[in-house]
Amino acid sequence: MSGFQIVNGLAGLLIVTSLLVIIARRPTRSAMFYALQSLVLVGVFVTLAGTVGSHELYAWAATSFVTKVVLVPVMMVRMFGRLDDPKLGSGERISPAVSVLLAAVVVVLCFAVVSGVALPAVAAIKPALAVSLAHFFLGLAAIVTQRNILKQVFGYCLMENGSHLTLALLAAKAPELVEVGIATDAVFAVVIMAVLATQIHRTFGTLDADQLTTLKG
Repeated sequence: MSGFQIVNGLAGLLIVTSLLVIIARRPTRSAMFYALQSLVLVGVFVTLAGTVGSHELYAWAATSFVTKVVLVPVMMVRMFGRLDDPKLGSGERISPAVSVLLAAVVVVLCFAVVSGVALPAVAAIKPALAVSLAHFFLGLAAIVTQRNILKQVFGYCLMENGSHLTLALLAAKAPELVEVGIATDAVFAVVIMAVLATQIHRTFGTLDADQLTTLKG
């Protein structure tokens, strides 16, 4: 099995872990699945680095492991574990079955789009590129379909992982400084959103985005 085939296979696992993040009933469980997904992403970076001979991607993989696999999930568990809204339940606007169907449709559409790309550099990694695009849109869908503010934060994290993978596939030898910027953005964004969610829960006693009508106007 070639390195590119392993990259495509690991990229497919990202879709599975995305669904686990979205479907999980408790945010702390979603954080664990996010850590698992980020570990798979690190595996993609390492495999791609060895395949294309990019030492920059090894640095990306190390930084991603520290921030996405360890730091961000630990912060999520510690901060989100203190927040609860029993009345909200799972906070889903659509059922898990519909979420799976939506993911399948998004993946198929992204494969159709990527199949028309004629760049020689991505010929062997078109499946992974399609998954990276689908990953971004699944994160966006999570933000739209989840009422729980904490689950919407995970939607952003999925979008960020998708864009991170796209960049790695298309610019494997980009400077390490690019990765530092991405990692810093992810950490600070999660901290800010977690603080906002904590303040909303403390002020309004709910994590239901649909109940925040007092913020209008």
